[in-house]
Amino acid sequence: MSSPLTLSTERLILRQWQISDAEPFAQMSADPKVMNMLLGPIDAQASAAMEQKIMAQILENGWGFWALALKETQEFIGFTGLNRPNADLPFSPCVEIGWRLAFAHWGNGYATEAAKAALAFGFNHLELTEIVAFTALSNHPSQAVMQRLGMQREPQNFMHPKVPAGHPLQAHCLYRLSQSAWRREG
Repeated sequence: MSSPLTLSTERLILRQWQISDAEPFAQMSADPKVMNMLLGPIDAQASAAMEQKIMAQILENGWGFWALALKETQEFIGFTGLNRPNADLPFSPCVEIGWRLAFAHWGNGYATEAAKAALAFGFNHLELTEIVAFTALSNHPSQAVMQRLGMQREPQNFMHPKVPAGHPLQAHCLYRLSQSAWRREG
């Protein structure tokens, strides 16, 4: 078990989850706009279970999908961080970078800013050789973040095993960033 770390950027704090995050996370998880590319909204019980799982992973590893808060107000606005996916993906084992922000905070560059801090942590402290990101083919906003991070899209798409067969979100694209490419860009 590792002590949870806190990361900081110019405008944001990536930290362990707090009891006060449960309600805004549940609201975010119930928002059809936020959950549009994630198989739709989830109820408060599923949101709480997800939050508990994320918190446990951070307590176990010292890192994970950190709660994301505005530095100025401490307001919870979503999560960003690193994760070892438990799905049987064609490129497993891997460490992914991911984010989810409340709709009111979209378009401010927060996902990119927070993800850059998570990448730096992954490459500098965890000494990962590669970090991946993946999303539904139709999720152009997340793909734009991946591109701003310097990640490169793989030519082959894949069918996400946790998305029902035939679902419009089943086809996913994969982006990769190696530590060496990240250092060259840094």
